[in-house]
Amino acid sequence: MPLHLPATAADLRLRAQAKLPRFLFDYVDGGATDEQTLRANETAWSGVTLRQRVLRDVDGVDTSATLAGQPCRMPLALAPVGLGGLLARRGEVQAARAAEAAGVPFTLSTVGICSLGEVQAAVQQPIWFQLYMLRDRGIVQALLQRAWAAGCRTLVFTVDLPTSGMRHRDTRNGLSAPAGRAALIKAAHLLSRPGWIWDVGVQGKPHGFGNLHDQVPLAQDMDAFKAWIDTQFDPTVTWSDIDWVRSQWPGTVLLKGILDEEDARMAVRSGVQGLVVSNHGGRQLDGVAATACKLPGIARAVDGALTVLVDGGVRSGVDVFRALALGAQGVLIGRPWAWALAAGGQAALTDLLRSWQRELQLAMTLAGVTRVADIGPAHLD
Repeated sequence: MPLHLPATAADLRLRAQAKLPRFLFDYVDGGATDEQTLRANETAWSGVTLRQRVLRDVDGVDTSATLAGQPCRMPLALAPVGLGGLLARRGEVQAARAAEAAGVPFTLSTVGICSLGEVQAAVQQPIWFQLYMLRDRGIVQALLQRAWAAGCRTLVFTVDLPTSGMRHRDTRNGLSAPAGRAALIKAAHLLSRPGWIWDVGVQGKPHGFGNLHDQVPLAQDMDAFKAWIDTQFDPTVTWSDIDWVRSQWPGTVLLKGILDEEDARMAVRSGVQGLVVSNHGGRQLDGVAATACKLPGIARAVDGALTVLVDGGVRSGVDVFRALALGAQGVLIGRPWAWALAAGGQAALTDLLRSWQRELQLAMTLAGVTRVADIGPAHLD
């Protein structure tokens, strides 16, 4: 155990690495091929220089905002993370509770471990639900109906996954290989983390994909399910399919995976309520631009016609401020909440979110702005 308390997302990442089986840590932590975009996402924010102002009345700085019609204590939501329930015992439930305590939305992944019903029953506020478009539209329709019945009103529709990205860490760890040597590699990783085996592996059961077990008989078998889901990602999806999704979902639709200005203008024309500037955390096409670099142009392209959120490399409350100054109305975070959950469960994630809110408040104070809605390009140097 380190002889210091974690203060940052980077601190929590190291603790998560020490607790999780390697194949699971690398699944969350890794990116596509050489991970150039993964690294660029994080470093790009540090290149956004803020403008410090003094002798301004900054009494009563307020970090609150509204995202997808939902009041939040800060302009941040927890992004969908596949297999999140394996990061801690019933991980998505703990994460949703931490998000609610922090006053921010939690997004449950289609391929989460805990089901919609289990997660929504654990909190009072409605969670968000993330959808992958699958070839079997009947399964998609059933998912949307279940999400709506559970109380979800915001759908995060991921549009940048016509097929899975090539992730070398997963290959090295045997996640993309059949049983045999790959099974031995994963078994060795598990045996090196006896604490995880007992806390999550044993006490955290069941480990199936909670949102799909009724439709997919193989959802309890991780290897078989991965083979099935890889065949279900639909490369034929086009803008016309957005109309079908909107016909099935009476609530808010956010398109996650927009990285091009023309696609952003198409999103406006499609009638959705918002988009997420995203390159899937650097997990799909390596070599594309960092989201911080694409955000300003996309924000200008939509010109206030819909909500613009951003993810990718956000690692602090100061980065949240940077995103707002570049034109976003809020951010989604993935790896930081995953690291915090793995490092110390709900309590660690609650502490991280509280720390980020203080960082955002401090950034606003020293930039001379008291309301989130007033943050903009004028606060960049």
